[in-house]
Amino acid sequence: MNLETYTTGTGERTALLVHGAGAHHGTWHALVPALVERGYRVVSADLRGHGASGRGGYSVQALGDDLVDSLPSGADLAIGHSMGGLALSLAVERSAPARAVYLDPAFRLPPMPADAGERMRRVFETADAAHVRAMNPRWNDLDVEQELAGFAACDPEFYAFVAAEVAGHDLLPDKAHVPSLVLRAEDAITVDDRAAAELVERGFEVRRVAGSGHCIHRDNPAGLLAELDSWL
Repeated sequence: MNLETYTTGTGERTALLVHGAGAHHGTWHALVPALVERGYRVVSADLRGHGASGRGGYSVQALGDDLVDSLPSGADLAIGHSMGGLALSLAVERSAPARAVYLDPAFRLPPMPADAGERMRRVFETADAAHVRAMNPRWNDLDVEQELAGFAACDPEFYAFVAAEVAGHDLLPDKAHVPSLVLRAEDAITVDDRAAAELVERGFEVRRVAGSGHCIHRDNPAGLLAELDSWL
């Protein structure tokens, strides 16, 4: 599937951004201008079932194939969050960015109940700004606004796929095909200590971003940028 993509900036270097489940390209509102200031042309995408991209045909293989079909190959930097991190790991060998960064990637999601899709449908339908703000006290108003926009533009059937084919499955990459950094949340669930150790053995660098939950780029954008700058 050709995903909907968005380009910002005219820098000589290219950075790719891939959001997580239930979000859309707007989740990167703080990181995009920071990367543009650092000389990047930034290309972000809406995953299948999210934002303005098409719906249906969900599979683990499609997560990676869609990125290969839709985003420039040979980028200088590629960043994926959560489910977007998993998608990036499935595309990285073929799309060959110079470097890859995974933000709390969904390599080993805990098992989900079979009715997870229906539960998420209810979340999407009932969430409001007050609820999102209470759940995410570090976020600013634009973070809250973009979270609700992502919910409104997400196909709840995507979560049925996640519950059946991603959660409870071991999707840890077998190797780092390019120089790769995994940034874990302070309370990381998807990359626990065991997974972190295995990733290091497979060629990844793993760091933890203090003061961040799962959405590192919104919980602690300054901390994320500091890690990126030091690694790059």
